Amino acid sequence: MQDSFVHKGKRKILVEYLRVKIGISDENVLKAINEVPRHLFLESVFEDFAYEDRAFPIAANQTISHPSTVAEQTELLEVQEKEKILEIGTGCGYQTAVLVTMNAFVYTVERQKDLHDFAQKKLREMHLRPKFQSFGDGFLGLPTFAPFDKILVTCGAEILPIELLKQLKIGGKMVIPMGKTDEQILYRFTKISEKEFEKEEFGAYKFVPMLQDRNK
Repeated sequence: MQDSFVHKGKRKILVEYLRVKIGISDENVLKAINEVPRHLFLESVFEDFAYEDRAFPIAANQTISHPSTVAEQTELLEVQEKEKILEIGTGCGYQTAVLVTMNAFVYTVERQKDLHDFAQKKLREMHLRPKFQSFGDGFLGLPTFAPFDKILVTCGAEILPIELLKQLKIGGKMVIPMGKTDEQILYRFTKISEKEFEKEEFGAYKFVPMLQDRNK
């Protein structure tokens, strides 16, 4: 698949939808979504629908999130250039590509080997280079590279992953969906001190579950 003028035109329509209908106001987020060809992360059968606000199935019984969800999570993260960002759940690599396009230093973890391999290959083909891609257990984070300015969790956790909060720097933010499989609430935690966090709530979403242990 190529990135044609038709694809680029559809992305512009998507960006206006995100701006007007969803209320995304961070121009850096909108610019990144306008630049990243979402259709390249999907099977060709979904190509014509890639810029609709829909989730689609990907490998390992996972999904690529709605563009609106990617935009909302990224906006809540308040990404700045050259920040160290830990992403839990690389998936097919689309959210990773958005963060890298925003000039963040991205460290990303995926527990499904098929998805890890796909995302690594796809991002390399697109000349988008995260600082580090890992096949491993997202609950453990990446303590070797901590602390992080921001942490983004792209799957729903039933309990708060304490190890991730430990890897967040003071003043840093973590965006994470939490709750049972049917429906999660999207939260943002801001680390005030080593033992104190501010917690904000941003409504109900549906994410694939966050699972412990690597799927070898």
